[in-house]
Amino acid sequence: MSLKWLPNAICVVRVLLVGPIVIMLLNERYLAALMLIAIAGFSDALDGYLARAFDWRTPLGSLLDPAADKLLVVSVFLTMTVLGLVPMFITVVVVLRDVVIIGGAAAYQWLIAPVQGEPTVISKLNTACQLSFVLFTLTDAALMWPPEPVLTVLGAAVLFTSLTSGLNYVVGWSKRAWHNSSAAT
Repeated sequence: MSLKWLPNAICVVRVLLVGPIVIMLLNERYLAALMLIAIAGFSDALDGYLARAFDWRTPLGSLLDPAADKLLVVSVFLTMTVLGLVPMFITVVVVLRDVVIIGGAAAYQWLIAPVQGEPTVISKLNTACQLSFVLFTLTDAALMWPPEPVLTVLGAAVLFTSLTSGLNYVVGWSKRAWHNSSAAT
């Protein structure tokens, strides 16, 4: 019996954790939210490992995994902004980057060719910065640690990597679209 479905099931559990995380945040139960986010992060690493190690990759998983990540990140950033924990301009950049990437992927898929999921190094760095910022901001809210300069530096890193990775996707897809349209003529 194949367990090829297991990474996708773990990913669905991560999606289901978003609601309780938001509820914990809204109830200012920051330590509980932090623990649930840690579980979500572990599940992300686990489903990715299983998919790669056992070649349990599926077309559904290639869409579900990044969608689950985006849902979690956007939900947490929006909720933390409502609570006054994250400045609005950082959340706007994070959400706008995801809207541009999703819109670009949809347009490319519809107009040019199937999109191949291929996160770039800067995109992975952006994810790491976003998650670090969220985790340290929640740790600050729950335990009054780390000091404010750490959060400022992480916030700047989120802004820089969000803008850079968003631009990287736009330029990369534009080049591929240009190449595909030139090759077709």
